[in-house]
Amino acid sequence: MTNPATTKIAEHSTFAAGDADSTATSTPAASDQGSTTIADVVVQKIAGLATREVPGVYELGGGASRAFGAVKGRIPGASASAGQGVSVEVGQKQAAVDLQMVVEYGSSIPELTKDVRNNVIDTVEQMTGLEVVEVNINVNDVHIPADDNDGDDQGISDRLQ
Repeated sequence: MTNPATTKIAEHSTFAAGDADSTATSTPAASDQGSTTIADVVVQKIAGLATREVPGVYELGGGASRAFGAVKGRIPGASASAGQGVSVEVGQKQAAVDLQMVVEYGSSIPELTKDVRNNVIDTVEQMTGLEVVEVNINVNDVHIPADDNDGDDQGISDRLQ
């Protein structure tokens, strides 16, 4: 059984993911039978996974977060965060999402961002019951497959002795 005083505090709390209070929550549904509380990090992960589902999205995050994710990915048992490159603001009934992403070369950025926006809105609303009021997308890079080294450093070793 929940303490009504605790539930009341949670209902009036609004935090952005990444704030000092990592237990930030929202309460999209309350009834005589109890209340439902969803942590901001849950909305953040849902939005990140929904973004990655769209073909043409190469990666999420800015330069620093992608570099940290690459280092973390080399540690056995560690993986990049599902919420990397995603920040959210969650209220009692609404949420706003900000995305930082890298797109595949050749993708139509206007079409891609439209598809990402629609998928994020549909998925977050379906899974949480929150109304997504906006999805802001910052495309900060284009992935060019030729830029991948694939461990091939032949050109460098041919020049250096």
